[in-house]
Amino acid sequence: MAIMRPSTCLTPFFVACTAWLAVWPLAAQDDYQPGPDAQPKEGVPKGTVTQAKWTTSRIFPGTERDYWVYVPAGHDSSKPACVMVFFDGGGFVNEKGAFRVPTVFDNLIQAGEIPPTIGIFVNPGVVPPAKAGQEGRKNRSFEYDTLSDQNPRFLIEELLPEVAKTHRLSDNPDCRAVCGNSSGGIAAFTVAWERPDVFRKVVSHIGSFTNIRGGHVYPALIRKTEPKPLRVFLQEGENDLDNLHGNWPLANRQMEAALKFAKYDHKVVFGTGGHSGKHGGAIFPDTLRWLWRDWKTLKP
Repeated sequence: MAIMRPSTCLTPFFVACTAWLAVWPLAAQDDYQPGPDAQPKEGVPKGTVTQAKWTTSRIFPGTERDYWVYVPAGHDSSKPACVMVFFDGGGFVNEKGAFRVPTVFDNLIQAGEIPPTIGIFVNPGVVPPAKAGQEGRKNRSFEYDTLSDQNPRFLIEELLPEVAKTHRLSDNPDCRAVCGNSSGGIAAFTVAWERPDVFRKVVSHIGSFTNIRGGHVYPALIRKTEPKPLRVFLQEGENDLDNLHGNWPLANRQMEAALKFAKYDHKVVFGTGGHSGKHGGAIFPDTLRWLWRDWKTLKP
């Protein structure tokens, strides 16, 4: 009589289920969704978003980049407004993305929870290809991960004056914020670190405070430098990257410890996610409430 043996052949369905079970815990850890403040609400007027291109940079010569400007509904253009700059701006202005900033701004400004704010969403530069059909050279890491005054100068000397030609922007550094994800997160911190006379509010999601281009030194610099008048929000995930550049959760813990030691006005929120904007997007309305909590005492 033949002996029946278990088949060593796995059905495609079994293989697919096994693969899903293997990744399900990680997927569940990053299952953050935008909340009601990231959805359009009845009776809340929508601000306007206009797109433009910057092609004449002196700070980053040869680069081109898209940028967008959000203006709150009913904003009185004769009055200066607070301003918030977003690096990798295309992702933040996307109304189907994790952050949906224009909608969040609409809702929170209407509710009086944040000030009337001009949003500036700027992409990193790209050097156009020399020949048709070739891909342009991305300048993102050089602009964002480098610890220097170049990117702050690009904002302060080039982009903001261009936007200010048509919109009155507050000169009060406490009325100016800068935000980014990953390399854009460390770039946001660098702007305020280098120029606290112009920007004093920082939001960094999954910030790359690692050794891509020397950013791992920030915790030591914070500890050894006279405290600057900054307000800093950091978001990070326990399952973020760990690679040759460093460990992202550890780097953000080091930033947290340094900011606490130096007595900065700061808040750090850790989630269970990885290197994505899902968690930062889900808590973004509350992040803005914390960032602008005393806005009614400020004079734009």
